Amino acid sequence: MNAQPAKSHPADHEVPLNNFSHCHAVFLAQLNAMAQLPELVAAAAKARELARSTLEMFQGSVREHHADEENELFPAVLRSAQPGAESERVAALVQRLTGEHRALEALWKRLEHAVSANARGKPVEIDAAVLSEFVTAFSLHARFEEAEFLPLADTILGRDGNHMAALGLAIHMRHAASPVGHI
Repeated sequence: MNAQPAKSHPADHEVPLNNFSHCHAVFLAQLNAMAQLPELVAAAAKARELARSTLEMFQGSVREHHADEENELFPAVLRSAQPGAESERVAALVQRLTGEHRALEALWKRLEHAVSANARGKPVEIDAAVLSEFVTAFSLHARFEEAEFLPLADTILGRDGNHMAALGLAIHMRHAASPVGHI
């Protein structure tokens, strides 16, 4: 009986080596992906900081700004407006701007939880459509106020230096009692 050695199949020897090669490919792909880690960590830190500063702005400065407008500026302009068409125009503008403040506050409420969570490093999805609507609405509001109301307010309050000074004093007094102190 002549025993012949078993024939080896080249594929049989390559299978274990293929497993090693496959592992190396997986390891290298993961390491290549990890090369992005510093950039992603920086982006996450930037996102947390942006969320934190936006949250602070809306919880402080924006609320105070709108309160200053509604409690001091709008009433001062209404009181100083000439009776008739000017007074009616101011009243309509004040009504519009105050309504926009409420609408902006409602939109912000829909975003605030997610922004707050992200500020604390807890990734919560922010509704991109609501965020876009909010940014657009706020931008339109600010541009309208800058183009229409503030020039009119300057004209009306500028007729009597005492009216402008009284507004300045009223705002100063509000902030002297307030810990935020931002407009």
